[in-house]
Amino acid sequence: MRVFMTGASGWIGSAVVPELLDAGHQVVGLARSDASAEALTAAGADVRRGELDDLGTLRDAAADADGVVHLAFKHDIAFSGGFQDAAAADRRAVETFGEALAGSGKPFVIASGTLGLAPGRVATEEDGQTPDWPVPFNAARERLATALLTVGLASRDVRSSVVRFPPTVHGEGDHGFMAALVGIARDKGVSGYIGDGANRWPAVHRADAAHLVRLALESAPAGSTLHAVDEEGVPLRDVADAVGRRLGLPVASVSAKDADAHFAWLGGLVGVDGPASSALTRTAFGWQPTHPGLIEDLDKGHYFDAPPA
Repeated sequence: MRVFMTGASGWIGSAVVPELLDAGHQVVGLARSDASAEALTAAGADVRRGELDDLGTLRDAAADADGVVHLAFKHDIAFSGGFQDAAAADRRAVETFGEALAGSGKPFVIASGTLGLAPGRVATEEDGQTPDWPVPFNAARERLATALLTVGLASRDVRSSVVRFPPTVHGEGDHGFMAALVGIARDKGVSGYIGDGANRWPAVHRADAAHLVRLALESAPAGSTLHAVDEEGVPLRDVADAVGRRLGLPVASVSAKDADAHFAWLGGLVGVDGPASSALTRTAFGWQPTHPGLIEDLDKGHYFDAPPA
């Protein structure tokens, strides 16, 4: 299968590329920079130069492909206060892919998230399947709307599927949430958690997440929602303990009112209780994660080799 990918040189995408190539697929990755293009070429993928806002490029690339995997998201803009702009760009890209693939029966896989789907209880693949689904913050609401748009493409003869990732897709080289928590602990001299730290985040190793993306591309029925979740919910107190242990720092509770001051842009997320299940995904696709869990991965030490760049 000739697969066009956005986000192919990103954190998850750079694991999906070899996963697809090893399975015999051809990958064409969108690259907005020379560095991204070089990384894709070195990995064995073909390159299509352009950006997520180049809708004509996206349209033509989708038409030339046998399937599309859309993993790109403007995280740099989102994390600096521009989430609405990042979400709008993501939606325009999905709409463009939908138009290009309509009537083709080709697979179309997008990335979404589990956080905020069902606060305080274990979210499942069946949650968040209606436009009026209640979510506690705008970030989850925006991504949910785009996911529903993707699911709805099934009615236009697109084999669309949504792979929801947990907030923690971990592994060596990660510069996301876990790396940020390590950096905050270093800066503050204390490894913190909110309240009693009993709130839970689901987690998955990057390699296991990449494997599920391939399974979705190859076999997910039209309109499917999959959960790339290994551990349903890791208590944030356990994460703080692991970080403190590796850095030799005290571990302490941070009050909810001080969360933003202590955790900066992560302040609104660190206290969220958002466990999620992948039971339906595992049953339907035979997906069985085999890589280390989050705490075991933290204990390997690679998150602490050097401060994040």
